[in-house]
Amino acid sequence: MSRSAPARHIVVVGAGPGGLTAAMILARRGFRVTVLEAQDRVGGRNAAIRLGPYTFDTGPTFLMLKEVLAEAFQEAGAELDAELALTRLEPMYRLQFKDRAFNPTTDPDAMTAEIRRVFPGHEGRYAAMMRREGERFRRLYPCLQKPYHRLRTLAHPDLIRALPHLALGRSLYDVMFDHFGNEELALSFTFQAKYIGMSPWECPGLFAIIPYIEHHFGIYHVGGGLSRISDAMAAVARRNGATIRLSSAVERVLTRGGAARGVRLETGEVIEADAVVINADFGHAATRLFDPGVLRKYTPRKLDGMRLSCSTFMLYLGLDKPVATPHHLIVFADDYRGHVDAIFRNTRLVKDVSFYVRNADPADPTLAPAGHSALYVLVPVPNTRAAIDWSRERDAFRETVLDRIAARTPLGDLRPHIRAEKIITPAEWERDYRVYAGATFNLAHNLGQMVRLRPRNKFEEVDRVYLVGGGTHPGSGLPTIYESGRIAANLIAHEPS
Repeated sequence: MSRSAPARHIVVVGAGPGGLTAAMILARRGFRVTVLEAQDRVGGRNAAIRLGPYTFDTGPTFLMLKEVLAEAFQEAGAELDAELALTRLEPMYRLQFKDRAFNPTTDPDAMTAEIRRVFPGHEGRYAAMMRREGERFRRLYPCLQKPYHRLRTLAHPDLIRALPHLALGRSLYDVMFDHFGNEELALSFTFQAKYIGMSPWECPGLFAIIPYIEHHFGIYHVGGGLSRISDAMAAVARRNGATIRLSSAVERVLTRGGAARGVRLETGEVIEADAVVINADFGHAATRLFDPGVLRKYTPRKLDGMRLSCSTFMLYLGLDKPVATPHHLIVFADDYRGHVDAIFRNTRLVKDVSFYVRNADPADPTLAPAGHSALYVLVPVPNTRAAIDWSRERDAFRETVLDRIAARTPLGDLRPHIRAEKIITPAEWERDYRVYAGATFNLAHNLGQMVRLRPRNKFEEVDRVYLVGGGTHPGSGLPTIYESGRIAANLIAHEPS
């Protein structure tokens, strides 16, 4: 009687959302999977931060297109609703301008009425925008679900049909201003460029599918915070037989004959593998995880010439009082274009900042003690390519942000109520979280860095290496990161043994 061949061993470097998606699907399909995570918990930038009794999401706080997440769990033999408690948010968020507040919702009639209230005379354009962007989404999203490691995929009928919908030469702001003819209303459908770390005036117009996705499919909160998604994925992966090793930082991807053969940990331990899935930040992986000379396309010099996303200044605040703000609050700078230009063009810090506040406590009492709040504050700032000394600017910029919160929101001065606090600057994203240049949304999403022009899921530089996460196709943002994990798992499964 012949014995069956042993299962191929797949090593996953990093237990972020993309790596965990690939791990739980591959384990379900019978592969031997080992996930190696440098930190003491899973999730990467989707992990939880705990400060005493307060819990925060490190990074993503918006869950969009939950259908993609549900499909990933299904492919791993699990059901999303059995693993996580999801709540649809209505309104989705509040947008605070200097002289008015706008509360978008997914209900078409309510949204039309809200536009009439805040931007009278423009409400009739909403339905037409949704029809047009719905068609763009239906044409483009199938293209995001394909790998592009083979040149012939560029001739796929789906991609050919999508070409007229790319809005070539037009920015996201251009597209939305054409829809609405009002600057602030257009900004209400273009601030989403921050999800991929870009300026609305430079973000390709095809990303008009993002506001459509929000308004059509909704935005969800996950009970316990979005970090619970990674916890649930890790649990499913383990049930399927995967091994997840925490505090196990990878020092090198070991190669021989142009192909990966395994990894070496910082402890010196060597783990052999039939394939390696890299979920580390791409710039970090390219500059730190391979021996010099192995990569020829993505050298440090090449990376220096690539465009990166912006970074973020983060405040995680445990307060000794409840606060009455919406679940998601986006506050536009008085001079929003000026703040955006300061981030992407002048690369400097300004006092008139835009910022985002997440206050999930009213909907989720698990994040803070009764009568307290766990407040998450994000401010877009330049990445570390800018000449900003964060060791000197950190405390002063904190004061700027707290002053702006006091001036632009009902929260007032939070300083007397802060009982726990953590700050992450771009320098700390780079040093502590291994994010290349502190660019928290990874490589920029300009047309020259998308699809086949982005590092590919089946890495073109080294055989038996697969990429997942925001630095590869389809890009940053949770739904597309889940897709990257699913694409990588499918590619590995279809490779000959």
